[in-house]
Amino acid sequence: MIDRSIVFTVGAAVMALLVILELVRRRRLSEEYSLLWLGTAVVMLILGLWRDLLHNVAALVGIYDPSNLLFLLAGFFMLFIQLYFSTVITRLARESKESAQQIALLRFELERLRGEQVNDEKHQTDQSADVDH
Repeated sequence: MIDRSIVFTVGAAVMALLVILELVRRRRLSEEYSLLWLGTAVVMLILGLWRDLLHNVAALVGIYDPSNLLFLLAGFFMLFIQLYFSTVITRLARESKESAQQIALLRFELERLRGEQVNDEKHQTDQSADVDH
């Protein structure tokens, strides 16, 4: 008899693989980030299909129901993926802040140079007006 939770896990893993590959194909998901998701789906698929491995690992860890091991591993993978994306977001936020600061400094310098140019032009027109009189 086939356990329904195993069927669900295999179906979900296959569905996840197909969705991830389609997102990469449409360039909606970067290959770099898809590796984590693909790894998670492949591990779930292997453990869902290879029942002996699943039962042995569950017994080794001390988990009575092997399907609970699948969901525990899925939870750990999700936490790992969230941690990874948190580090990526932190890095991107830092880079964005630094870029905004650099842009602000460049704008300030540009405005300062424009102000000097206007003053120089004004000074030159004043001098040429004085020479004409």
